[in-house]
Amino acid sequence: MEAIGAEAKSASRQARRAIDGALTRDRGRLLGLWSKWNAKPGDAALRDAFSAKLQASVAERERRAAALPSATVDAALPIAAHADEIVDLIRSHQVVVIAGETGSGKTTQLPKLCLLAGRGAAGMVGCTQPRRIAARSVARRVAEELQVPLGGAVGFQVRFNDAVGDTTAIKFMTDGILLAEIQNDRWLSKYDTLIIDEAHERSLNIDFLLGYLKQLLPKRPDLKLVVTSATIDTARFAAHFGDAPVVSVEGRGYPVEVRYRPLEGEGGHADAPASGAAGGEGGQRTIVDGIVAACDEIQREKGIGDVLIFLPGEREIRDAHQALEKRKYRHTEVLPLYARLSAKDQDRVFHPGPQRRIVLATNVAETSLTVPRIHYVVDPGVARVKRYSPRQKLDRLHIEDVSQASANQRAGRCGRIAPGVCIRLYSEADFASRPEFTDPEIRRAALAGVILRMLALGLGDIENFPFLEPPDPRAIADGWQQLNELGAVDADRKLTAIGRTMAKLPVDVKLARMLVAAQAHGVLREMLVIASFLGIQDPRERPADARAAADAAHAQFVDAKSEFVGILKLWDAYRVAHEEMTQSQLRKWADRNFLGFLRLREWWELHRQLKLQCEELQWDRHAREGGHPASSASEQKTLDTQTQGLRKDARFRGNDEQKQYAALHRALIAGLPTQLGNRGDKGLYDGPRGRKFHLFPGSRLASKPPPWLLSATLLDTEKVWAITNAAIEPDWAIAELPHLLARRHHDPHWSRSQGRVVGSEQISLFGLVLAPKKPVHYGALFPEESRAIFVREALLTGEINTRSAFLARNLRALELARQEEAKQRRVGLVVDEDWQARWYLDRLPAHVHNAQALDAWYAKLSKDEKAALEWSRDDLLVADQTDAARFPAYLPLGDARLAVQYRFEPGAVDDGMTVAVPLHLLNALDAARLSWLAPGFVEDKAAALIRSLPKALRRNFVPAPDFARAFAEAFAQPDADSIEGALAKFLKKLSGVEVSALDFDAAAIEPHLRANLRLLDVPAPPLAREAGRGGREGVLCAKSTPPQPSPCALRRGRALSWPNRATSTTCAPASANAPRRRSPAMRRRAWRSRA
Repeated sequence: MEAIGAEAKSASRQARRAIDGALTRDRGRLLGLWSKWNAKPGDAALRDAFSAKLQASVAERERRAAALPSATVDAALPIAAHADEIVDLIRSHQVVVIAGETGSGKTTQLPKLCLLAGRGAAGMVGCTQPRRIAARSVARRVAEELQVPLGGAVGFQVRFNDAVGDTTAIKFMTDGILLAEIQNDRWLSKYDTLIIDEAHERSLNIDFLLGYLKQLLPKRPDLKLVVTSATIDTARFAAHFGDAPVVSVEGRGYPVEVRYRPLEGEGGHADAPASGAAGGEGGQRTIVDGIVAACDEIQREKGIGDVLIFLPGEREIRDAHQALEKRKYRHTEVLPLYARLSAKDQDRVFHPGPQRRIVLATNVAETSLTVPRIHYVVDPGVARVKRYSPRQKLDRLHIEDVSQASANQRAGRCGRIAPGVCIRLYSEADFASRPEFTDPEIRRAALAGVILRMLALGLGDIENFPFLEPPDPRAIADGWQQLNELGAVDADRKLTAIGRTMAKLPVDVKLARMLVAAQAHGVLREMLVIASFLGIQDPRERPADARAAADAAHAQFVDAKSEFVGILKLWDAYRVAHEEMTQSQLRKWADRNFLGFLRLREWWELHRQLKLQCEELQWDRHAREGGHPASSASEQKTLDTQTQGLRKDARFRGNDEQKQYAALHRALIAGLPTQLGNRGDKGLYDGPRGRKFHLFPGSRLASKPPPWLLSATLLDTEKVWAITNAAIEPDWAIAELPHLLARRHHDPHWSRSQGRVVGSEQISLFGLVLAPKKPVHYGALFPEESRAIFVREALLTGEINTRSAFLARNLRALELARQEEAKQRRVGLVVDEDWQARWYLDRLPAHVHNAQALDAWYAKLSKDEKAALEWSRDDLLVADQTDAARFPAYLPLGDARLAVQYRFEPGAVDDGMTVAVPLHLLNALDAARLSWLAPGFVEDKAAALIRSLPKALRRNFVPAPDFARAFAEAFAQPDADSIEGALAKFLKKLSGVEVSALDFDAAAIEPHLRANLRLLDVPAPPLAREAGRGGREGVLCAKSTPPQPSPCALRRGRALSWPNRATSTTCAPASANAPRRRSPAMRRRAWRSRA
């Protein structure tokens, strides 16, 4: 038994070693089967299943090896001298770095060297290129050299084209294609060798691939990696892969003479203007001046060959073009070359004629395109470099000095076919001071897409990822923030359902977010068109010599409110033409309408790719059902929750263009949450985070700028420009971006009409105010504060429409208490508003802060509970309870009783005590009795009379209040004499000083210490209050009978006479049934006598 077990274990070990002879794509499954068999070595079924799979895979590998084309290296290329060394290094090392100069043959010969090293049988040799055109052209060239059909042993795969078969041994592709494969095949199991070409470009894709492969290689010891470039920091690459061996291959170029012709004002060329008259102001030459001088120098030498001049951008190319055309060089044509140039004009550069050419190009001619027949290069040493600014959160496109590597790359363009000359418009010292290499894209670009990809692949934190050069921490933080703004990650930096869906879409994160929102809003068809358009270069061409014609042709695609809708119009026109025309007719249609045919085709292909991706996500079905794509039921539920705010008003019926316009632009806002602005003064737009930007002059909205703007691109050149724009409503951003909004609430107040506390809400997006004063239900947001406002502004004032009976009763009780307070002309006898508010707050539940809640709660109370909410007189009078005898409600006059009213409102004409007198009793009034007023006024009036005495007498009665108090105590009831006479006698008796009633100046006392008379049943006469000594007191008349007399107009002056009319002999106060309302400020004023 032990022998049998040992044999099984030995067979298992041999089988494990045999797996290395299988295809790389099968090894994962074979290892799984082997592990099961190894756990149960006696299981014959597991053994047989493993053996069958292994034999089939090994046989397939042998067939692939036998079918490999015979590879030979072109002996004329410089790399041929290093072929044996490179083959040996590939066999003996997992990573090899090749530093090959231009023309060395590395791109076409390295795949063949891999075949010679035994690669390509177990899996494909994958070769990455930065651009699609390079991948296709190199694949075609290698297939020709190996004498195999393209798509067979040699194939290629780019974004919109796939020519790879089962027998393909060498596969050329863009680095983006390889990145996309990682998402579905973490082990890259289809490849046994990878060649990363043009690594010096250090794009985001290249740096990410190099970091990923550094992690993968230890897990896949069978995988070989070759890193190659024309100009490469070999030490950095070698160190990144554990001191990998480096092979340097010389180029096949010709010597290049470098001449330095610096502009005057050394060091300032990067910021020098790109245009100007020759010589410039004060002798300062511009870049254009230097270019013209360099071309003059070339012309004087009468050499042969074309001239390539590098310039930062289109505007600088136009300025240089005009300056060179004025020189009128013989047999010479000046041609521009830049990315937005029409295909027809670009072809002129690549198909030279008999004349000498001066080609004005952007840095697209530095590496991407090879301009033929170049013998001279003029290099100003600058380029317009795109950098993302984490601080400003936008792309900057500023002119910068190029690196030494870029400068050498430019110089190499004139040494391809013969010895060349490179004229640099800067000094040799300037060149030596420049950085050796160009900053990699990972240090210049936004990182949100990289972070999203890493999260989707489960590669851990970006901070710990083995990049060749770590990104700036500020850029990393900005990437996380951007993903959070897009809803792709949560506060814990975990992928949301939205983020997982975004990661499945092969576009920029902003475009991916637009598509997710468009699905939720029901505008996916339109957004697929817009997103694919924004993912390519604009196909609309506008040649410098035909701008008016181009604008006229493009006018049919214009929308007055939105350039995004204009894109849809262009698509509709192109789609119709694409379906109805032949290829030749479609090209002519594109030319007539100033549209780039190749870019239109790229747009079509990208749209098709995105549409297929959405179909894989089953978005069409979910769109009809109102749901969302997800990989599982739980993820579906989460995504529905996260996007439910988007669907609220998304569905539109028929041709409701306004709703469709809103839905489309809301989806756009979801992907561009911080790229909107409000037009302010001077035409500038104010955006989030204090950003200010200009509407691009070429925008179709520039003639009539909208108040609110959404922009697909904010680009900082010399100014910040908004490109591809639409008019929007701020409410759309409020609805779409609730997780990003700051809300500040202010001005809470009671609204009687609404029956609740309302306020204003200021809604802002990173400082940009979207809604300055939006009405809100304050109680729903701040119930406790609203409850206090409700009590003070509704319950205490009675400004509320309510069915709760206790409130009216309490207000009536409060008014009666205040009348008692007015009698004594003192503040503080009635509880203040704070006490009243606390009383209600202690009794009302927390949820009662509006009229509806109050009535609902009150209706459920028992009879006793309702009674407990009503105020009593004792509740409201807190100190010095009033004495009815001191302030009687009636004044006796024979058999009649005259109603008395008291008012405490200094300055009012009826301030003090007012007696209601029927007209027929007017003459029966006793002036002496009226002078005493009510007992409660005696002390105050006595003090006022004493203070009115002449100084010689007054000084005998100091302090006056003490004498007045003694007088009031002595005369608890009015004397038969007037108060003046009684007081004079009292003072004389008390002090022995002779005092007469005539010594008092009754006119000097306060008005409220003289009685007012209100006459009843007279035709509205005015009040008269006697101003002097000895006259009748003032009279206030009412023209209606009690109990509800109306006050007449009031006037101060002499006593008036009244006509005789019959009246009732019982009078009531004029306001007995009408509570008086006084302001809180007036109620707080305390009356006191002057000493």
